Amino acid sequence: MRKKIFFLNALLAALLVFVNMKLKAQTPSDALMMESKQACVLLDYNFSSFNQYWEGELKRENQTIATVQRKSIMPMMAVGILDDLNVFVGVPYIKTASTETNGGKFAGVSGFQDLTVALKYRWLDKDLNKGHISSLATIGFSTPITNYLSDYMPYSLGFGAPELSYRLILQYETNSHWYLRGAGTYLWRGYTEAERSYYYNNGSYYTAWMDVPNAMSAEAVIGKWLFDKSLQLEMAYFGLRSLSGDDIRPYNAAQPTNKVNIDRIGFLARYYFKPIEGLGVVAYHNQVINGRNTPEMKTTGIGITYFFNFLK
Repeated sequence: MRKKIFFLNALLAALLVFVNMKLKAQTPSDALMMESKQACVLLDYNFSSFNQYWEGELKRENQTIATVQRKSIMPMMAVGILDDLNVFVGVPYIKTASTETNGGKFAGVSGFQDLTVALKYRWLDKDLNKGHISSLATIGFSTPITNYLSDYMPYSLGFGAPELSYRLILQYETNSHWYLRGAGTYLWRGYTEAERSYYYNNGSYYTAWMDVPNAMSAEAVIGKWLFDKSLQLEMAYFGLRSLSGDDIRPYNAAQPTNKVNIDRIGFLARYYFKPIEGLGVVAYHNQVINGRNTPEMKTTGIGITYFFNFLK
């Protein structure tokens, strides 16, 4: 039984590290902006799964619950307060499960996760001889809106802790509409409450409150706009490194204090329908290629976007 619990819980220290990975449309992490008095709504659906994970730096297979699955529906809105200042609000609904039921002893969960609010400000927007350069800064805050159990891995909906994010974005686009974008983010995280009064994190802690490690992330993107900026294609690398934390220990459960590292690559396509002004679709796929205390996650998603002027 002890071994079974280990395999169940050690699979997913970093399913919860979704913060920069939630959406692939007009978001706090790209260089797109809504104009003043303009809004964009997004409905995004994605499906993730994995059957291997890293315990520390050791890669293992899911020997008890086969493939873990995670489905997410995210409604989100971006509003142009000024031409160079946007506000974002979103909250995902998540459902987790596995392809093995384990006799009903371990079940997936579902529910609303964290409310996210962010501001994005474009402080540089300049034409050059052979292209255009822009730079943006975002600050975001997220917090749980339901009392989900953060220490129920691999099925937990999220960290269960408040989070502040500070991001800097720089993009250069050529006159032929190729572009390069880089972004760096610092993530401050608070405490989450577990349903136990003792845990180990490189030492004994006689409390239910777990300190979720802060982290830093970086993203590099190459992309191109086609057909008079109706079609956008891009490839991206995303990396995340926890600044503290412990490794999943053999025959012990994973927990929110674990040190999580992620290397991920992905592809995105976005299309705007010219006959229907404001309507667009986006599709994406990404794959975790290396990590620490994290699943080898594959994610495929699709979304519908619509932007409009809310004031004449």
